[in-house]
Amino acid sequence: MRLITLVLAALLLLIQYPLWLGKGGWLKVQDLEQQVDAAHAKNEELRRRNAKLDSEVRDLKDGTGAVEERARYELSMIKQNEIYVQILRKGQIPGDGATPAPPPPPEPAKTAR
Repeated sequence: MRLITLVLAALLLLIQYPLWLGKGGWLKVQDLEQQVDAAHAKNEELRRRNAKLDSEVRDLKDGTGAVEERARYELSMIKQNEIYVQILRKGQIPGDGATPAPPPPPEPAKTAR
């Protein structure tokens, strides 16, 4: 009787092995589910980034406001007859993209009478 019990317990363990540690076992399924969740999170992050870039591209194609904004902030460009004032903190140096001030307009010629 004891031998039959041991044989049945061994068979039970052999049946359990593929369920837990086999190719399609619970541990493998759980690991794959974690990988799928991580992939979904990454895809959602990339979807948001792509939507933001798409919006930016559409804005640059259709409107001049985005182009002007980029020119002002990234290249420090100003419009004609506009004054650009930059306030620097102590020890701070101006950005490399700063454009030089436009030359002053020529003065009208004076006529002698």
